[in-house]
Amino acid sequence: MSVSRTRTASVAVPFAAALTAVALVGGCSSSGSGGSGSGSGSGNSDRSTTQAAPAAANGLQEDYQKVIKDVLPSVVQIDAAEGLGSGVVYDGKGHIVTNAHVVGKERRFKVTTATGEQTLTAELVAAYPEQDLAVIKLADMPKGLKAAEFGDSTKAEVGQIVLAMGSPLGLSSSVTQGIVSATGRTVSEGRSGGGTGATIANMVQTSAAINPGNSGGALVGLDGKVIGIPTLAASDPQMGDSAAPGIGFAIPSSMVKTVADQIVKNGKVTDSGRAALGISGRTVLGDDYRPAGVAVVEAQQGGAAAKAGLAAGDIITRLGDDRITTINSLSEALASAEPGQKRRVTYVRDGDEKTADVTLGEM
Repeated sequence: MSVSRTRTASVAVPFAAALTAVALVGGCSSSGSGGSGSGSGSGNSDRSTTQAAPAAANGLQEDYQKVIKDVLPSVVQIDAAEGLGSGVVYDGKGHIVTNAHVVGKERRFKVTTATGEQTLTAELVAAYPEQDLAVIKLADMPKGLKAAEFGDSTKAEVGQIVLAMGSPLGLSSSVTQGIVSATGRTVSEGRSGGGTGATIANMVQTSAAINPGNSGGALVGLDGKVIGIPTLAASDPQMGDSAAPGIGFAIPSSMVKTVADQIVKNGKVTDSGRAALGISGRTVLGDDYRPAGVAVVEAQQGGAAAKAGLAAGDIITRLGDDRITTINSLSEALASAEPGQKRRVTYVRDGDEKTADVTLGEM
């Protein structure tokens, strides 16, 4: 499976989101005499259950509506020259967090609030393409726009109800609903069409619809806290790379806060927390013309690989227990590791297989 960015196209399409509540009601019958008493009891039970079902549905609907009312004023639409994206107000000073692929190489943006009544201007503070995150800052912080509350993404659970808020296909202030489908996913983003090529670990997978323009928006739990920034939608190569419905990915809020806090404070990321080998490399093919490893093009002087004795021309085939066949598989293996950890690297030099214990560096 591959993933595609959720960049917008200039398309206006009519669509609606429907909320359906289904209640399963179990009935039982009693045997013996006292038909009228039995019938009366059954009728009361049926009426009680019937009344409870709409009440439960109404309660869930009210929860949805409260979250939307509370959080939507914190979600904005970002208009860049190459397309539209979304953003989340990060603090009361006008900082907005979004995706690096939304801002691209631009420095000035038009920002529209959820009501659509205010069009504001913002400038880039810094982008961090390695994690596909960026922070922009409004020239003025208007009334009615408030900072979102970010939750603890490490506590996200499979089955948890979530809402995705953003501007899919340029339709601002749109909301879709789903669940957390999985956590801890490591996903690589393509570079085609302006993607950053980032490999991102610990992503939250969701069934909430993630469409072009949702990028940079908010994935929110029913407690009203943002647990992720929607970034990628899966695509199916067998279907011509068309979107795979119900499979989207969001950058976890824990990483969002780590990166955004550094950008707001320092104007850049000073501590990536990302492991690195300190090499540049390329995918090589085996005798069967299939990807068979990563050839070291350059081992940076003083880098983790060079310190362990790896050199240009070596072909890396394993990192710890992970088999390495492509640059992407190496990036994904590194994304799940931390700087300072030790990993055994298996590589081929002049046809001979060798190993080296490497203390991972930082990206």
